[in-house]
Amino acid sequence: MIYCRECGKELPDTANFCSDCGAQQGDSEDWYRLGKKYRNGEGVPQDYEKARQWYEKAAALGHADAQYSLGELYYWGEGVRNSYKKARQWYEKAAIQGHSDAQYSLGVLYFCGDGVRKSYTKARQWYEKAAAQGHADAQYRIGELYDDGEGVQQDYDIARQWYEKAAAQGHEDAREKLHQPRR
Repeated sequence: MIYCRECGKELPDTANFCSDCGAQQGDSEDWYRLGKKYRNGEGVPQDYEKARQWYEKAAALGHADAQYSLGELYYWGEGVRNSYKKARQWYEKAAIQGHSDAQYSLGVLYFCGDGVRKSYTKARQWYEKAAAQGHADAQYRIGELYDDGEGVQQDYDIARQWYEKAAAQGHEDAREKLHQPRR
């Protein structure tokens, strides 16, 4: 149950407005948080369908975390049919707002060719956007691209620089790469 912001009347979770005073209930952040609670089963029974509904309400208002979370539901097939295409669409909406996890996730889609044409170049571009915001996984992945020469000219020194950035943030795989013998 939720309570009206204006008059305090107890309302069902699905209420968009109060029948007594007519006040609009919630905002995109409230709806995102409610979706997160249902997705994770925090204080309510886990329910991916309800999570999707609340995320969609918040996403419609441009909430980047909700857009990213919808992408995750579709990527992993949580309560919805797995769809890399829909995941990409939601990730893109969040990514253009600067959401680093969405940017990284788009990089993964392009790297793997999940629902898109495989492109190491596009993967690197999205990884770089996330890495610029300090996203350690993206920094590590860029290191791998340079290490393996995928979509870029192979360059172990540049790979090492990216591994160092990720390792400085505690990325264990990056730390392991730094302790491997240099080629």
